[in-house]
Amino acid sequence: MNAPSELGGFLRSRRARVTPQAAGLPDRGRRRVAGLRREEVAELAGVSLVYYTRLEQGRARNPSDAVLAALGRVLRLDPAEQAHLRDLARDDRSGRPPTADTRPPSGAVRENLRRLVAAVGAVPAYVLNPAMDVLAANDLARALVAAPDQDRPPFSLARQVFLDPGARRLYPHWDEVARQTVGFLRYAAGRRPEEPALLRLVGELSPLSEEFRALWAERDVAEKTYGTKSFRHPLVGGFDLAYETLGLPGDEGLSLVVFTAPDARADAALRLLGSWSTPGPADVPPHGRQAPGAFLPAADTGGRGAARR
Repeated sequence: MNAPSELGGFLRSRRARVTPQAAGLPDRGRRRVAGLRREEVAELAGVSLVYYTRLEQGRARNPSDAVLAALGRVLRLDPAEQAHLRDLARDDRSGRPPTADTRPPSGAVRENLRRLVAAVGAVPAYVLNPAMDVLAANDLARALVAAPDQDRPPFSLARQVFLDPGARRLYPHWDEVARQTVGFLRYAAGRRPEEPALLRLVGELSPLSEEFRALWAERDVAEKTYGTKSFRHPLVGGFDLAYETLGLPGDEGLSLVVFTAPDARADAALRLLGSWSTPGPADVPPHGRQAPGAFLPAADTGGRGAARR
């Protein structure tokens, strides 16, 4: 992920989305390409065409905050895209010293943090790294996403989405989940461009998944924050869960994701799933096998929640 070429590619992809009408420019007839021309972006941002061209070509380094703010305004970038633009423009390889935000994490999870995740037993909770590997999870979270036991290698949510056929059944809004997964990976790659787990993941998924390649090429970014996610679980049926993503300041690059039940249906589904996932003397039905009389009928979950991820 070469920083100058990533910056140029991101700028080109964003200006292709902005119509002249949206930018307040007069209609000058048919265009050969979608979106704004380079000279229009340069004029609206108050920079020279030569300088903006050099930015897109990866030949201009360290643009000022004022230039980045102007480009963000002209290209109508949302907060996550603005942050991504700054990350690409101020990459480690531009000569600035590395900061805590760009050092790759070790991937190890502190024992205290593992105990915290396990103690959150009433709702699913897990720890993610920038490549969306689940590094620690409680029993309910593993039952929710069909993750293996904690003593096995990290479970990859991104690999599950694009390589596991069961993901399209588990996530009824699979297209949204796939798009937001790639958006978060793009965002994380801009923040941590030399993160080994991210590089391996992109190198693995690109040749194996046509959907991943197409979404990665769009260069959309999304910060994983909070929202609602839909599930259609093979044991307990369809329901929505709200989630919050919490940064861990003492563990750079890692985040804690906690799900909660926003309604009675989701609460009942979690309680039932929890009764099967809690270790005990009784036999627990294997994940993926319907327990007689226990299946909660799937519900239409479309259109609910401010942000579904």
